[in-house]
Amino acid sequence: MYRLLPAGTQAPEFILPSTPDQKVSLSELRGRPVVLAFYPADWSPVCSDQMGMYNEMLPEFEKYDAEIMGISVDGVWSHAAFARDRKLHFPLLADFEPKGDVSRRYGVYSDREGESERALFVLDQRGVIRWSYLSATGINPGANGILAALDRLGKGKTSK
Repeated sequence: MYRLLPAGTQAPEFILPSTPDQKVSLSELRGRPVVLAFYPADWSPVCSDQMGMYNEMLPEFEKYDAEIMGISVDGVWSHAAFARDRKLHFPLLADFEPKGDVSRRYGVYSDREGESERALFVLDQRGVIRWSYLSATGINPGANGILAALDRLGKGKTSK
């Protein structure tokens, strides 16, 4: 059903809007770890909890020099209102047009629901997926897997 991209895969490049007049390119983030948090929809209870938790954990992600980004098929104006309401301090990217294109390339788009599945990816400094996880839509996957993957990246970096 889903073909979640596995560890060891080069992350597909994308350029997505983060605001009505700004875009984020994955390649611009090379040189630091990146966490991609795909989620179904702004304003849903589980998504609100999940994104709020990641916002509270930004200092933890910063310890690894990691950039976190939320991605859903909602538009930039929905993201802007959601981020403002929830006081989020990380980018929410709009996989809106063509709808779900990036989610499809990462193997996490639900044709039945017309939205992204709840999935996490940790990319290394070269843009290679080092950890991926597909969660049940109704369950907040938390951050333990993300932190463990970032910790493994950090250990790998110091041993070179």
